[in-house]
Amino acid sequence: MAALNDLRNGLVIRLNDTIYTIVDCQHVKPGKGSAFARTKIKRVSDGAVLDRTFRSNEDIETVQVRDHRMQYMYRDGDSLWFMDNETFEQHSLLVEFVGDNLKFLKEGETVTIKMEDSTPLALELPNFVELQIVETDPGLRGDTVSGGSKRATLETGAVVNVPLFVQNETRIKVDTRTGKYVERI
Repeated sequence: MAALNDLRNGLVIRLNDTIYTIVDCQHVKPGKGSAFARTKIKRVSDGAVLDRTFRSNEDIETVQVRDHRMQYMYRDGDSLWFMDNETFEQHSLLVEFVGDNLKFLKEGETVTIKMEDSTPLALELPNFVELQIVETDPGLRGDTVSGGSKRATLETGAVVNVPLFVQNETRIKVDTRTGKYVERI
C-alpha cells in the first residue's frame, strides 16, 4: 500500500482490479482542508488516460511490475511466441493483446513486456524500427511544389507515407509511437 506522499510519475497502481500507471501527479496542500493529489492515470491494458484525484485518507495499492526483454520469434495462428532474453523461456501472447503494435513487429525484433509475476500487462516496441518497403508507386518529378509524399507498404503489412524519392526495396526507419516515416537507411 502507498500513502498520498508516495504517489509519483511512473508508479504502477491497482484500482478496482485494473492496473494503471501514473502519468502526471500534482500534490496540492490547500490552506483549508486536507491535502490531495491530482493525477492523470493511464490504464495499462488499453492505454486510456483518466483524471483521478486521491485524498489523503485513501489507501492506494501498488503493483510490482518487471520489464522483461523478449525477442519475437513467430506467429502460430492467434498466438505470437516470444523468447525471454535472460532465461530463454518461451511465452505466447494472443494477437489481441499485442493490438496495433503488430503492424511494426517483425521476427527477431526485441520488445519489452511488462509483467506482474507471470502475467503480461503490456507490450512496448522500441521507439524506432527499421523496415523494408515491399510496395510503393514510383514518385513522379514535378508532382508537387514542395516535398510531396506517397503511400508505401512495409514488410510487416503496415502502410506509411514516405517522400517521393523513396523507392521499392528501400529500408526506412519508422517511429512506432506515431507510425510516421523518419529517414531512409
